[in-house]
Amino acid sequence: MGIRFNYPAINQCTKSLSAVCSGVYLAARFFCSKWNHNNSLKDKWLARIDRNLIDAFALHELMQLCAKRKSLLVGKSCHGLAIHFGLVADTLTCNILINLYTKCGQNDCARYVFDAMAARSIVSWNTMIAGYTRSGEDVQALKLFSRMHREGTQLSEFTLSSTICACAAKYAISECRQLHTIALKLALDSNSFVGTAILYVYAKCNMIKDAWWVFEKMPDKTGVTWSSLFAGYVQNGLHEEALCLFRSAQREGVELTEFTLSSIISACSSLALKIEGSQMHSVIVKCGFHQNLFVAASLVDLYARCGQIEKAYALFAYMEHKNVVIWNAMIAGFSRHAHSWEAMILFEKMHQLELFPNEVTYLSVLSVCSHAGLVEEGHHYFNLLMSDQNVEPNVLHYSCMVDVLGRSGKTDEAWELLHKMPFEPTASMWGSLLGSCRNYTNSRLARIAAEQLFQLEPDNGGNHVLLSNVYAASGKWENVLMTRKYLKDSGAKKEPGRSWIEAKGKVHVFVVGERKHPEITAIYNKLEGIYEDLRKFARRTKIECDLHDVRDDQKEELLKHHSEKLALAFGLISLPPDIPIIIHKNLRICGDCHSFMKVSAHITKRLVIVRDTNRFHHFKNGSCSCGDFW
Repeated sequence: MGIRFNYPAINQCTKSLSAVCSGVYLAARFFCSKWNHNNSLKDKWLARIDRNLIDAFALHELMQLCAKRKSLLVGKSCHGLAIHFGLVADTLTCNILINLYTKCGQNDCARYVFDAMAARSIVSWNTMIAGYTRSGEDVQALKLFSRMHREGTQLSEFTLSSTICACAAKYAISECRQLHTIALKLALDSNSFVGTAILYVYAKCNMIKDAWWVFEKMPDKTGVTWSSLFAGYVQNGLHEEALCLFRSAQREGVELTEFTLSSIISACSSLALKIEGSQMHSVIVKCGFHQNLFVAASLVDLYARCGQIEKAYALFAYMEHKNVVIWNAMIAGFSRHAHSWEAMILFEKMHQLELFPNEVTYLSVLSVCSHAGLVEEGHHYFNLLMSDQNVEPNVLHYSCMVDVLGRSGKTDEAWELLHKMPFEPTASMWGSLLGSCRNYTNSRLARIAAEQLFQLEPDNGGNHVLLSNVYAASGKWENVLMTRKYLKDSGAKKEPGRSWIEAKGKVHVFVVGERKHPEITAIYNKLEGIYEDLRKFARRTKIECDLHDVRDDQKEELLKHHSEKLALAFGLISLPPDIPIIIHKNLRICGDCHSFMKVSAHITKRLVIVRDTNRFHHFKNGSCSCGDFW
């Protein structure tokens, strides 16, 4: 227990504040006068200071107000007054000071107060642990919890929930399981705060089955509980499951929050569900969250990912107030749709409005340069990033710069950057370099990149196929056979190419040489009709895009029934003439299919949009938005 003070007696013994601690008094008065909000509250405190009406209770109230407003200097002045009055031995005063310093991001000062306490309450421990967790000092939070547990201090639901959240940041699965066990022993697992924290950690650590088990066992599920599970499903790529869970939440009448809606919109974006996304937009407007900046950013991203970049920009322009998140969403959207100049103009407008870019902004604008072949601009933005004092360059920025150089044929320069950078090269970097080597037939570097990929991703058969394609493009068929044999012997799997299109309220999936679709006869007839029209334009099949060691006529036949071509034929017979045909593909579109789409869009007078792994391709009037650079 802390020492009990007779606060009125202290007040009787103290002389005028201005005489006893004039420095502290002046600091408190000066910084209170600087509060820009709530003038009546400011005037109240200035009057109390000037009339020497600061007693212990008032000092506590002022310190709590400083914590709320994050007024560190006024708070330090209050700490000085507490020292002068002899209140620093009081547990309540120390708890308020710890809360003040942690809220202001001064954990060292908070820990100094904490360590100097003669007696600590459960609030002291909880506040200090929560402060560490909030500021990302997760190891310190776990160490302090261990010390608390060793000393035999009784734990509360707030102690456990704060410490469990620290485990999430460090992906500390073992520690989380131990804390879960403690919660079960203390019968705190049914508490909504503790249960939600455990669920959150399991979901973040890719243990979604454990998260679902915890969710099922919870008797009382709050909106935060549902939001945590939604976010967990989306983060683990279980987008369809997230949508099914959302329907369950609606049936149970769960109150929707901006966090819930943002997660569900992200699920629709990842699946490119245009209809469901539009329905969610209606739900958002109905719930009154359409002006929320984070929800609006999710909607901008949704429309951009669904091929509706005009709608994305209209929504962006409609928002009266914009934060950096919504600007990033729009720049990334322009990047995906090959609108490079629009993206760079937005970046410049951000600077003009003194809205400073963050690491995501730089990532998006570098991606623009990568997909548009803008090497000089890429160097400019990369140098800008390096000189920006507010942003720390990370491995993703270097990965984008490697891509900028490699896609433009500067594979040797990309190789040099890999060696100079202060990070270990990732699989995506080596994959980007290998892909560039395939496009520019640099078999020497391709082999080096492939060897690194085989070590980093031994189960990814796509890397073997990429190397095989490099050899095939160079006509080195013996190396092709050797690489494909190694792929077969290694047991690594290559993801099969698929294309899908949304029509008649359903998603229709096609693979190369598809035979199972119920309308397959009509699809092949339509495709043959398109080829008949193409022959009138003397279009030649790009047989060099087929990397098999077979005759040219066989290559032409193999290329004829690629999945995106079948999806296009189905779109032409299923969708009205005034609706764009939007096709999604899980791999990069090949050169022959790209050429085929350009001419087909011109012949049929249709807007054809193909979203591959790199970007959206808008085919119209015989040309593509990517400018044949992808």
